[in-house]
Amino acid sequence: MFVELHILQNFAPANLNRDDTGSPKDCEFGGFRRARISSQCLKRAIRTQFAVAKLVEPTLLATRTKRLIEEIARKMGKEGDPQAQKVAKSALECAGLGVKDDGKTEYLLFLADPEVARLAELCATHWDALVAAAGDGKGGKKGGKKDDKKDDKKNIPADLQGALDRVLGGAKAVDLALFGRMLADLPEKNVDAACQVAHALSTNKVSMEFDFYTAVDDLKPEDTAGADMLGTVEFNSACFYRYANVDTDQLLQNLQGDVELAQQAVVAFLRASVDAIPTGKQHSMAAQNPPSLVFAVARDRGLWSLANAFVKPVRPDGQSDLVERSIEALDRYWGQLTRMYGTTGLRGGWVAVLDDKVPLNNLVQSSVQRVAEVDELIAAVRDAVKPGTLEGAQR
Repeated sequence: MFVELHILQNFAPANLNRDDTGSPKDCEFGGFRRARISSQCLKRAIRTQFAVAKLVEPTLLATRTKRLIEEIARKMGKEGDPQAQKVAKSALECAGLGVKDDGKTEYLLFLADPEVARLAELCATHWDALVAAAGDGKGGKKGGKKDDKKDDKKNIPADLQGALDRVLGGAKAVDLALFGRMLADLPEKNVDAACQVAHALSTNKVSMEFDFYTAVDDLKPEDTAGADMLGTVEFNSACFYRYANVDTDQLLQNLQGDVELAQQAVVAFLRASVDAIPTGKQHSMAAQNPPSLVFAVARDRGLWSLANAFVKPVRPDGQSDLVERSIEALDRYWGQLTRMYGTTGLRGGWVAVLDDKVPLNNLVQSSVQRVAEVDELIAAVRDAVKPGTLEGAQR
C-alpha cells in the first residue's frame, strides 16, 4: 500500500533554499521559470522536525555524519581521547568502513542511534584487541595501502569481527527506514528508501527580486554619513506544490516487521511534512507560512503526482487569488485523472483546506473526504494503515 501527500503552500518573500551563488533555487517547468525547493532540503527539514517536535523517540532516529569516530569516543565517555579515537577508527575499518587521515569517514554515514551505541559498546569491550588491530594506524583506503586494511582485520578475533559485521542493519530507525541509505563500502548494508519526496515547484511563473541592504556601525560618529556594509540578497514569492509518497510495504520491511512502529512512522512523516519549513534566510525573511491545502491518499497502486496540474502557470485574477486558483487547478486535474484512469486501487482520500469556502467538486465526487482539520486528516490515514492492514499487505 502507498500513502501519498499533496501540499499547496504559499510563501511570502523568501530565499528558503539557495544554490551555490546564494540565489533561490529555480527550474524550468512547462516552458516557464519556476521557483523550486529541492527534495534534499525538504527531507532535511522533515528529519529535523522529527526531533524538534518529538514526533519520534530519539532512540528511534538516525544520525548522518562524517564525525563518527568522535561520536563513538563520546559515547564511551572518552571524548577527545586520542587512544579512544584510535580504537574507534580501528573498529570502523574492521567493519569495512573507510576512514581518512583527518579522522573523518570518507563520506557521510547515516546510522541509527542503536548502531552507533553498539559500536561504542564493542570498542569498550574489545579495547585491547582493537588497539592491536590498529597496528601503526596506516590501515584504510586513504591512510595507506589497501592491504593494510585486510591485515588489520586478520589481527582481531573472529567473534569481534562477526559482531562488527552484524552492527549495521540490526537496528530500527524511523528516518533511516523512510529515507534509506547507501554505503559505498558495504552495499549489502544499503537500505532502500520507503518514501519518495519530489522537488517543490511553484504553481506560478516566478521572477527573482533583489533586496539591497545597508548596515551602519553603531559607534560611528553621528556627523559621518554613509553605510559601513552593503549588499544584495535575492528572493522570490511563490505558491509551491509539494508531493511525497510512502511505500508502507517497504517501510514495514525496513522496520523489521514492526507494524506499530511503521504506523507511527507514517503519522510522524505526515505531521513533519506539514509542519516542516526550510530554514534558509528565515532570520531576515520570516516566511513562516503553513500550507493552504493538505491532501492525503491511501492506494494500492497507481502513484499520481499532480504537478502537471500546473504545466500552465497559475495566475490570480480579479475574483480569485493565487492560492485559490492553484487549488482550482489541482482539483480540475484530479478530475481529469480519475475520469481517464478511474479510481481502482484507491482506498481513501482526505483533504483539508484553509479556506473552507473553496469548492472541491472533482475531489469530492471521487469519494475524497473533506475534513476540517489536519489532525483529522492524519488520524484518517493512521486508521487506513492500521496494524491489520499493514500485516495483510506485507510482502
